[in-house]
Amino acid sequence: MSLSRREFVRVAGAACLTPALPGFSRGDSAGASIARWPGYGGATVVDGLGGPLQFNIPQGGLPLTAEDLARVAESGITALNLTVGVVGSSAPDPFRTTVDRIAAWDQELTRSSTALRGVRTLADLRDAKATGRLGIIYGFQDAVPLEGRIERLALFHEMGVRVIQLTYNDRNRLGSGCLDPRDGGLSDFGHEVVGSMEEMGILVDLSHCGARTTREAVEASTRPPSITHSGCSAIHPHPRNKDDETLRALADRGGVMGIYLMPFLNASGPPTAEDVLAHLDHALDVCGEDHVGMGSDQGIVPLDVGGDFPARFHAESQRRSAAGIAAPREDTIPYVPDLNHPRRMETIADLMSARGHSDRVVEKVLGANWARLLGEVWR
Repeated sequence: MSLSRREFVRVAGAACLTPALPGFSRGDSAGASIARWPGYGGATVVDGLGGPLQFNIPQGGLPLTAEDLARVAESGITALNLTVGVVGSSAPDPFRTTVDRIAAWDQELTRSSTALRGVRTLADLRDAKATGRLGIIYGFQDAVPLEGRIERLALFHEMGVRVIQLTYNDRNRLGSGCLDPRDGGLSDFGHEVVGSMEEMGILVDLSHCGARTTREAVEASTRPPSITHSGCSAIHPHPRNKDDETLRALADRGGVMGIYLMPFLNASGPPTAEDVLAHLDHALDVCGEDHVGMGSDQGIVPLDVGGDFPARFHAESQRRSAAGIAAPREDTIPYVPDLNHPRRMETIADLMSARGHSDRVVEKVLGANWARLLGEVWR
């Protein structure tokens, strides 16, 4: 009986799960019984969407504390795409609020320059790796800060924005989000924005876009686009996940799809590291090894779900529902419990290696694919 590559690595990986050897134990449950992948320290590790702190729900803010920065340093992550723009078509004063957020992060980059580094070019990314600092790439998860004015792209590019997601879950002037039942596709203004972004060297992100809007944006792209944080509909159908046809089209354009650590990976209960690997394996089968990465949609500082967290989480969930931007399963805490630690990317590498993925593939998924893509788009 022939096996697909994904089925083969699952079988091989199961055979590799042996008791931890001295010097190879892990501090987290997901990697407690597998060998540590030796290449993590030398790899360029890029999170397609993340932050020092969890941004999906309230978890502290700026300025970052000494403990926050210690967790950042512990992570081994080279760079991440940080959301600095507001989301949702009903957001008040999105332009001014976004400018204020960028200013606040500019101050944080100056204040914490020994731990953080702004990234606008591939050379900046390489310097972040060489100096052991976390590279911060400014990004939007919605184009609403433009407020319909395409000339603002140049302003935001000057302010350091290098990734823009065209739509969030709802509809905006560029197209439809994944929760818009009508999904009218990419608008004329959306086509104009995509063209201008590519001319300036801003990565097009389609993670939250509706299915038709995603397909039409991929078709309109002349440079590689991205899906920075999503999952695979073939593994679990969900509005935030992408079907195989879309993933193939993205790969054909040279793009990269990042797998997230969100409750949209499974049908019920908290997602597990095994759920993450199932989506990752499928994406590799469909897209190929050059077009898959990680986009955790998480903070590096572990999520503390104790104390008053349940009440704060419930309040935020209610706010998002009232605003019409809450996806199904958002009532589940948005994290993977057995990857809730700063070294989660290393654990993912460990698990991939144990499942039979080569060092080459592990390095690409950890960040080499993102680095290649950013270099092509940013020029």
